[in-house]
Amino acid sequence: MRFVVLFGIATLGLAGGVGGTHQQAASPLRVCADPNNLPFSNSAGQGFENQIAQMIGAELHRPVEYTWWAQRRGFVRNTLNAGTCDLVVGTASGMEMLATSRPYYRSTYVFLSRRDRHLGIRSFDDARLHTLKIGVQLVGDDGVNTPPVHALTNRGIVRNIVGFTVYGDYRRPHPASQIVDAVVDGRVDVAVVWGPLAGYFARSSAVPLDVVPVSPQVDQPHLPFVFDIAMGVRRHDSTFRRQIDSIIARRKPTIDSVLASYGVPRVDLRQAGGP
Repeated sequence: MRFVVLFGIATLGLAGGVGGTHQQAASPLRVCADPNNLPFSNSAGQGFENQIAQMIGAELHRPVEYTWWAQRRGFVRNTLNAGTCDLVVGTASGMEMLATSRPYYRSTYVFLSRRDRHLGIRSFDDARLHTLKIGVQLVGDDGVNTPPVHALTNRGIVRNIVGFTVYGDYRRPHPASQIVDAVVDGRVDVAVVWGPLAGYFARSSAVPLDVVPVSPQVDQPHLPFVFDIAMGVRRHDSTFRRQIDSIIARRKPTIDSVLASYGVPRVDLRQAGGP
């Protein structure tokens, strides 16, 4: 179901000059987002992409307006490229269906496990993965699956895999967190999870969890586990893309602070000598 909601719009008053002239209200910054996809976004504005969208709107002096659509197959086609909104705050850098900004963070898949298990798994070549029950995120049944699924399958690790759809049960809040819940309650021994999702829910877990980046960052022959995340605009919106690039560069400390507060694992900061 698709609907549009105004969120956090500042009141733009009348400019009262001597002659009674009025200042025209700024056009909204129309953001394409998922209404139920924490930690990234939700209709209550609680995701880190919501926070970053509000920052961009403030930089542009434009109120933020959302077009809500579940972020799955057809998302870009039915939102950005349909002209109902103008900015996707989180997308893989270089995605073909849109033009992407400069990356604003680089994250990784992680091994997620209960700290009291003391597993410390860092690599798909760890022999224990042949016997442990492993949670993985699945995209669908058409052969398009996440890198961890392919890495495990390439090593003959199949029978002890437990799949969780990346979309989860959309009837419940933050549906994608089900794979984290399975680690907490012991349904799986370890899970391989996209870092921002794992980091966010690990921070609020009643059971301490270990979040360990997958190593190496690229499995043979060419299977990456680390991805640059950028913002997306329509392919012909080059002026707007340059504006977004400028804001990302100028407000990097603010963006970094937002991501840190949500527990997002950062590969780019580690490589640059950061925390």
